[in-house]
Amino acid sequence: MRSQDCRICGNALEYTFVDLGLSPLANSYVSSSKLQQMEPMYPLRTFVCERCFLVQVEDFESPQHIFEDYAYFSSFSDSWLEHCKIYVDKVVRQFQLNEASKVVEIASNDGYLLQYFQQQHIPVLGIEPAANVAKEAKEKGIPTIVDFFGTELAQKLIDEGIQADLLLGNNVLAHVPKLNDFVKGMKMLLRDGGVITMEFPHLMKLIQQCQFDTIYHEHFSYFSFTTVYQLFEKHGLQLFDVEELPTHGGSLRIYAKHISDAGHPVTRNVQLLLQEEDVFGISNMVTYQRFKEDVKKLRRQLVRYLINLKENGKTIAGYGAPAKGNTLLNYCGIEKDFLDYTVDRSPHKQNMFLPGSRIPVYAPEYLKEAHPDYVLILPWNLKNEIIKQTEFIREWGGKWIVPIPAVEVID
Repeated sequence: MRSQDCRICGNALEYTFVDLGLSPLANSYVSSSKLQQMEPMYPLRTFVCERCFLVQVEDFESPQHIFEDYAYFSSFSDSWLEHCKIYVDKVVRQFQLNEASKVVEIASNDGYLLQYFQQQHIPVLGIEPAANVAKEAKEKGIPTIVDFFGTELAQKLIDEGIQADLLLGNNVLAHVPKLNDFVKGMKMLLRDGGVITMEFPHLMKLIQQCQFDTIYHEHFSYFSFTTVYQLFEKHGLQLFDVEELPTHGGSLRIYAKHISDAGHPVTRNVQLLLQEEDVFGISNMVTYQRFKEDVKKLRRQLVRYLINLKENGKTIAGYGAPAKGNTLLNYCGIEKDFLDYTVDRSPHKQNMFLPGSRIPVYAPEYLKEAHPDYVLILPWNLKNEIIKQTEFIREWGGKWIVPIPAVEVID
């Protein structure tokens, strides 16, 4: 076992959360010119800290290698854009943001969220390490710094007279290997009286619903509210509110302020969720030990079902080419003998091949030509949106398969 220490408290890690075997980097899509080349594979093994209960993967590649040229563009999900617009309207009202405010987003991607602040004439700044993705934001007129966030960049911005009234990050905390430096940097960049909001998948939901496919190398860490509360408090930040969200199969949105800030009283939601996690067993190692057996059981269930379909002559297509889908396919050994192809709305993924499985990716319109009997929804968290977009498969009796939290067939 590699020597690995907890990213928060430095404790030596001994306990495996789940071992998903060998897997490529989940967003390392393969072009046709590289199909005959070797593909790097890495152990995908997660550990749990018995002291602070952070769950983390072993880190084999640097963030620079993973994120500087990235295949994920947030703007291709209609439901995600609607989620972001609702969030912007909410925080503008709640925190009385206006033309004199400054909103800074860490991991701002292609400007999917900051565009809604701009529409309300609120000054924004994006921070995005993937140059190819940041380029899309800049073309929308959204000021974007191409860099990784931490104390070094925070100090540079402060020296330039920049601090945030609202500092936000959606689904970035999991991507950060140096958690203490990251949160310390947020503390530095936050203006007195300012607010931090962050969204991230909820570890408790991951365990409850067997969402093992949300584990991949780009996600360095997995968080309970209990662990994040301790992390922020360690760096002088107080979590004063929390919301449970349906996104990504169950996420949290946390609200933080400087501990010295007398404003923004702590809501009852904070204590209620801490209590709920305690009752669930988030600080009990037995909870984590059970998870690996649930994952093995779900893999067997999905593979048995697909084998039965193929032996009965059915054709199966995929919908989506998300990172989580690549974890699912590689761990379950699902390749082209099961899944003929998959389709995705993002032109950045079309005409590419999924890492590991080498399943080809086409545009969604291909479903109308091929008439598959079944469509396996890989981004299962968007199943309602995807079923609505592909209702036409009912014309030939097509059905959808949802793999998580248990195999479900929808006709």
